[in-house]
Amino acid sequence: MSSSLGNQVRASHILIKHQGSRRKASWKDPDGRVISNTTRDAAVTQLKSLHDDIVSGKFKFDDVATRFSDCSSAKRGGDLGPFGRGQMQKPFEEATFALKVGEISDIVDTDSGVHIIMRTG
Repeated sequence: MSSSLGNQVRASHILIKHQGSRRKASWKDPDGRVISNTTRDAAVTQLKSLHDDIVSGKFKFDDVATRFSDCSSAKRGGDLGPFGRGQMQKPFEEATFALKVGEISDIVDTDSGVHIIMRTG
C-alpha cells in the first residue's frame, strides 16, 4: 500500500459556472455569454436536477459531466485525477476528502462556480 494513501484522493466533478464565477468562460461558452447571464441560483437549480438524475440512476455521472460541466475535465467525464491537500480550492478539497469512494457530494460552492463531486479513489 502506498504511504500517500490518506494524503491523496481522486475525484470527478461537474462544474456549473455563473455570473459570480472568477472566470466567466468555458470550453462550451468561450465568450462567457451564457455564464455571464446565469445567476448562482439558476446554476444551483440546474446542478440539483443533474444530481437527482445521477442519484436516481437515470444518467451516469461521467455522461452528465461530459455534456454539462463547464470544466475542461468534461472531456474526461469530469475526472480530475488524483490530488492532495492544498491543490484545490478549500471548499472543494474539504468536500472531496469527506466523501467515501463512490459517494456524490451535495452542492459545493467555490470561486469557480458550483460543483457536485464524486470521489473515485
